[in-house]
Amino acid sequence: MAAEYRFDYKKAKPNRFAARMQNEPLIVMVDPDVARVFTTSEEVNKALRALISAMPEKKTKVATK
Repeated sequence: MAAEYRFDYKKAKPNRFAARMQNEPLIVMVDPDVARVFTTSEEVNKALRALISAMPEKKTKVATK
């Protein structure tokens, strides 16, 4: 592997596969200790949704002049 690569971004093209990935699930790596507790994606999603519902709602700041 070279120590440095120089890319000519002027020749770059849009990713033709990006549209396929738009509705695909997001892959996230969890640490081994978390993976031992939550063994399926359904368990992870259930725990995260519970956490989200317990979070206070963010209040939007009103701009003052």
